[in-house]
Amino acid sequence: MTDAIAAEWHKLRSLRSNAYLLAVSLLAVLGCAGVAYLIGRGFDRQTFEERLGFTGIGAGLGTGLPIAYVVFGTLGALTITAEHATGLIRTSLAAVPRRQVFLFAKVPGLAAVTLVAGQVLAFAMHGAAQAVLGSRADQLLLDGGTLGTSLAEPGVLASVAVSGLSMTAAALVGLGAGAAIRSTPGTLVALVLVFLVLPVAAQALPSPLRAQVGSYLLENLPAQVAGVDGLLPPVAAAALLAGHVAVALAAGATVTALKGRRLRPLLAGAAAVLLMALTAVLPTVLPAAGLSPGVPEGPAVAPASGDAGGAASALAWRPCADKDAPGDLRCASVEVPLDWRKPAGRTITVPVAMLPASGAGRRIGVLFSVPGGPGGSGIDDLKQHHARFAKLRNRFDVVSLAPRNTAVPGGPLPYACLSTGPWITLPGDRAEWAELARANREHAERCRAADPELFDHMDSASVARDIEAVRVALGEPRLSFLANSYGGHPAEAYARLFPARVRAMVLDGAADHQEPVAATEPALYARLERQLVRFAAWCRADTACALHGRDVAGVWRRLVTAADRKPVPVRGDPSGAAYSGFDLKVAAGPSFVSPGREPEVPRWVQLAAAIEKAEGGDASGFADYVRQATGSAKVPSAAGQNMTHCLDGKGYGSYAAFREALREAERVSPHFAGQRSWWPLACAGWPAPVTNPPAPLPARGLPPLLGVGSWTDHDEVARAVRRVPGSSSLRYEGHGHTLYVSGPGGCVTAHVNRYLISLRLPPPGATCPGAG
Repeated sequence: MTDAIAAEWHKLRSLRSNAYLLAVSLLAVLGCAGVAYLIGRGFDRQTFEERLGFTGIGAGLGTGLPIAYVVFGTLGALTITAEHATGLIRTSLAAVPRRQVFLFAKVPGLAAVTLVAGQVLAFAMHGAAQAVLGSRADQLLLDGGTLGTSLAEPGVLASVAVSGLSMTAAALVGLGAGAAIRSTPGTLVALVLVFLVLPVAAQALPSPLRAQVGSYLLENLPAQVAGVDGLLPPVAAAALLAGHVAVALAAGATVTALKGRRLRPLLAGAAAVLLMALTAVLPTVLPAAGLSPGVPEGPAVAPASGDAGGAASALAWRPCADKDAPGDLRCASVEVPLDWRKPAGRTITVPVAMLPASGAGRRIGVLFSVPGGPGGSGIDDLKQHHARFAKLRNRFDVVSLAPRNTAVPGGPLPYACLSTGPWITLPGDRAEWAELARANREHAERCRAADPELFDHMDSASVARDIEAVRVALGEPRLSFLANSYGGHPAEAYARLFPARVRAMVLDGAADHQEPVAATEPALYARLERQLVRFAAWCRADTACALHGRDVAGVWRRLVTAADRKPVPVRGDPSGAAYSGFDLKVAAGPSFVSPGREPEVPRWVQLAAAIEKAEGGDASGFADYVRQATGSAKVPSAAGQNMTHCLDGKGYGSYAAFREALREAERVSPHFAGQRSWWPLACAGWPAPVTNPPAPLPARGLPPLLGVGSWTDHDEVARAVRRVPGSSSLRYEGHGHTLYVSGPGGCVTAHVNRYLISLRLPPPGATCPGAG
């Protein structure tokens, strides 16, 4: 065997044509550089938002690999087909009668040459693509990747190295195919079919079949072996890479052992090529067609390991009955204890919905979207904003629920009662505090009477435990979270209760639930003051503002001061409503914070007109838009939200605590002092005790978190996540709230996707540009 190997090595290195053929492989480098150049030119001509929509080229080897495979495969094929073509095969077999020894003696020399040449070529292809892209390679894309990836990126060095190794595999496949077909032209046709035609054909398939078939092709295996991309786990991808070589060499060895008539080798060679092709595509075509044994009907929920027992989902998924639901949305429900302290007691049903993973990428697990409110439905979020999750669905099932505190018509508690409440006033003394507490309690008791036990268990910690029940039913070892607005409260409760079950967590415009309400108010007042400055700047610049050319801050301050002395009536309103300065602040606060679509800012236009009208003695400008949202002439304190707020400890502990908070507000915010008191004052006199008080997140056991927020949200989410070591926050330089689900998309979406998919956080101080 040693002599045979030496002889084959002499043949390989003595032929100049082999050196020329390896030189031709440099076309792969030119191909990678050319594609990178074209992408770079197109990239430079796009806007910032359009650039985010580009498709990344990864390590940059995609275009060059098929070319390299054909060249290296041809080199492998010629080591044996050339002997058949010249007739020297008889001499070789006379020297080495054992035919299979003769074939396999060619492997060591061919592997040695192509291993070195493949590594050089792979790194040259990567270097050329990255050099042409230059600084553009770092551009973050919507799918969470970048336009290009350097060797410093996780898995890229391994991916490039395995790509070089895969060229050796291509050479050995060429050797096996050449031995089976015994014809240089025939083998080249087969190699072109396998390395060039099949990949192009796979790209023409519909999604997700395109990704499923493509993941088994040779050119896509290196990245999967390195764990960078694709559907297959690294071990399976490595086994398949070796399988391509094994099948080809086995076919070649089988045909080489045959003697006699040519028909049998030709038929065997054709069968070998067909086998190579089927090896690449059948493992995915059959499951995709539903022909693989053990494939259940309905959405794919992968088995999980860990304490969940490795079982598949126990939820009975079915198409959602709602007409406005997207076609692939699936619904189910889970039974949970009403009181988690009594797990064997009364249960309630919590609806759950899922947007299944698309199958276009290797599934990571479940992304749990936690809705805001409190009282919002995550199922409604999935219905209305399902397109926002398109990129994440390549890697996740997206799941949410209608929490137990969702206020909906037809629920166990009277919806009309939950959606209304008393008008909150700012108490000037203990007697007014007592009267406010009495009014709050009276309205709450009317709602509570329908089901006191349920009413008293609407806190965010109970919702967090419900989410844990969903996790167990799904069979998932851990969950990734996207918590929106007040959804930060159940998300933080989950992080405190089940830190080991959190894979990743994004707090998007999320309310912080780690400090008492009085401690968080100064920062919230500061954001209102900043928004007043921005509102005034807009009024100076835009004639659409009814206060254009005036001292806007002075107008506002004089209006609320005068209204506190003498409330401004709502003319023509049968309820006789009149707005105090406190009422004006409460009604105007959301409009100051969220002006609406830019640059039109319709809520600021409306707010300026309402202020001007109130100056003239008529508060109907405020009452009109409040009535459109609530059906009330002034903002009511809805029991549906308060039954969660108050159990979560969002109220003042006493009248003295309220007065202290108000004094601090007057110091921090001369224009809005008292406005933030509207929420905690609603809990004065509440008939149920606090069951989920604010508490810090654990410093250990949690992964680094990501906070995302606009001008008005960022400081709060940054404060919430910074308590967990390694966490980071992203500031959007513009207006908005819950940016991922209903915001501007673009840069924020890209950073959130990157974190959820790869657990890579933006650098400290990262920002995203605002609209325009």
